[in-house]
Amino acid sequence: MGALTPAPAGADGLGAIQAHWNAEQQKLMAQFSTGSGQSAKDRRFQGVDWQTVAQYRLLADAYLATSQSLLQSLDAVDMQAGQKKRARFFLKQYLDAIAPSNFLATNPEALRLAIDSKGESLRQGAENFSGDLAKGHVSITDEQAFEVGKNIATSPGKVIFENDLFQLIQYQPSTSQVHLRPMLFVPPCINKFYILDLTPDNSLIRYLVSEGHTVFVMSWRNVDTSLGNLTWDDYIASGVVKAIDVVRLVTNVEKINTLGFCVGGTLLACALAVLRRMGHDVVESATFLTTFVDFTDVGEIDAYIDEAFVAKREQDVGAGGVVKGSDLAFAFSSLRANDLIWSYVVNNYLKGHRPAAFDLLYWNADSTNLPGPWYCWYLRNTYLENNLVKPDRLTICGVPIDMSYIDMPAFVFAAREDHIVPWRSAYASAATFGGEVEFTLGASGHIAGVVNPAVKNKRSFWQQRSIAVPLDRPAEQWLDTAEEVPGSWWTKWVEWLAPYGGRKIAARTWLGSQAYPPIENAPGRYVLTKMS
Repeated sequence: MGALTPAPAGADGLGAIQAHWNAEQQKLMAQFSTGSGQSAKDRRFQGVDWQTVAQYRLLADAYLATSQSLLQSLDAVDMQAGQKKRARFFLKQYLDAIAPSNFLATNPEALRLAIDSKGESLRQGAENFSGDLAKGHVSITDEQAFEVGKNIATSPGKVIFENDLFQLIQYQPSTSQVHLRPMLFVPPCINKFYILDLTPDNSLIRYLVSEGHTVFVMSWRNVDTSLGNLTWDDYIASGVVKAIDVVRLVTNVEKINTLGFCVGGTLLACALAVLRRMGHDVVESATFLTTFVDFTDVGEIDAYIDEAFVAKREQDVGAGGVVKGSDLAFAFSSLRANDLIWSYVVNNYLKGHRPAAFDLLYWNADSTNLPGPWYCWYLRNTYLENNLVKPDRLTICGVPIDMSYIDMPAFVFAAREDHIVPWRSAYASAATFGGEVEFTLGASGHIAGVVNPAVKNKRSFWQQRSIAVPLDRPAEQWLDTAEEVPGSWWTKWVEWLAPYGGRKIAARTWLGSQAYPPIENAPGRYVLTKMS
């Protein structure tokens, strides 16, 4: 932290931490009086005034030193590990909120803008705040810059099936020949599917179509009170399993390939476990992107979820009702509060700027509502009790669930900096499957790690030199022996997928079938519904 020095080794008592804090404050005051010392490295305080004006540099350094001391003090307290983790999370939330950069009177950049603009930045900031207050959330992108179906989610295709739960989109081929077996994408129902089809340059859907695959995507319904009684079983039977059946019928194949992303991957895993337990062999391969099955370590979101919280949600909406997407969006944003909340408070309100247009953040803000019974089942049986990894502990659609029944080849992708599905948890989840698994670790986070277009050749990924190395050793050992490969994991994935696609046939230029004729153009109606 800039001018700060680490706490002394072994300083695990509150007295030692207090003494260290006192010494840091004295050092900072001495540096202030002489004009010496390093500037804070924290990016909240990287502006010229923070770096060059001694008073503001002292303020930033004192805040960082005090924050560090408070967190160390909590770490030194003897308390149950789960309670300490929760307390540390909420203390960090408080410390992030009271940063001097978040207040006009203590933010030199905002003050300078106000003076230079003769107050115009403050007027614009107040206008931005008023607009966000009406919308109910802090704007993180220019929401007027994007329109679904116009400049995002534009891959050509048709909706060929719909029920109360989802629409099924089939995409237009862009090659003269395609693989025999089609691909079904199961996106998260907590968000909208077009994270996989943002723009032509970063669309995973368009990329896979260009590689000669027939692609189908589920577009989940943004539920309202009329659908507030839907359950996890409904999302399996009337959702994923129904989509698999329709794709098989439309393409006239016995087996298809599948992909699940985030909670869509969890839904897919449950559906596959149900199908295989029932003796149905209808899926050739399964791909899981940043997916939980083993919820032993869920990361920082664990701070919100305990028995009392889940019981209260069950009381409120467990028998029926709607969980607002805005509540879920805020919870996930708070996991990276400085990046996804406070930086925009400063930019939008204190400085009077408008957020830049960014397609990924537009998608991030376009949340969906969830049915209460589905949500409560999910919280209790995954985050709270981790029941999916306990063979036959759960019954879904009348079938005992055992993840080892998922015996088809699987490709599992995790992101190294993922704060929503920690990569070690994705690795542990992959080990629950009963078939051959290829695990790949990508750079970056939960979304940026997945959306890493091959054409841009950015970042890197890690893989084992030997295909399908057993996942029966600790994740760190897997990483120690993995090879880092520059570029996008997409190219690796399509190489892995190609054999499971089967032989090449003439492209399916007619979308849908006689039984499932086209209903409307992609991206369909369901994705356009905003949360209420």
